[in-house]
Amino acid sequence: MGAPLNTEMSAKALLRRELLAARRLLTDQDVERAAAVLARHALALPEIGGARTVAAYVSVGREPGTRALLDALRTRGVRVLLPVLLADNDLDWALYEGPGGLAKAGRGLLEPVGERLGPDAVLDADAVLLPGLAVDARGMRLGRGGGSYDRVLARLTAAGATPALVVLLYADEVAARVPAEPHDFPVNAVVTPEGPRRFSAG
Repeated sequence: MGAPLNTEMSAKALLRRELLAARRLLTDQDVERAAAVLARHALALPEIGGARTVAAYVSVGREPGTRALLDALRTRGVRVLLPVLLADNDLDWALYEGPGGLAKAGRGLLEPVGERLGPDAVLDADAVLLPGLAVDARGMRLGRGGGSYDRVLARLTAAGATPALVVLLYADEVAARVPAEPHDFPVNAVVTPEGPRRFSAG
């Protein structure tokens, strides 16, 4: 049983390297333009546009930009939860209070400085924005491999919580197939600069 799992893990590592290399070729202008379009498309998705609480994250580097979306949600009165990375790679959560309420943290991340609400705060979310590198036609997401969001998804499942799971990506990151392991969860939708797409498996 060990060989197929190791094959999937090495296939994931290879695909991650390729996708991160492609992102490094993007300019600041590419990222900024895509972020504005992503925010518009994401807000048009009823799962996000109609949510009262959204668990999101602050994009860094060449990731598909979330900042325009975070500010738009906050302006609409949506309660936006942002992750705080714990020492064991699990995630705590705090409210997004605007760009001035973010501080530099480890691994190049930006985190909210407000009151920590606890790892279970994500259970209140109507929608969860997941960082990712790719998604396939089944809705299987390729993350960065740290495992933090695997814990979040396991926590949601254990509690019977069913928020919409949405990943923001660039158009060429929607792949034919993403290597998947037994603990991987499908997402409900992907938003790219070309628009949103739902997955029936999600």
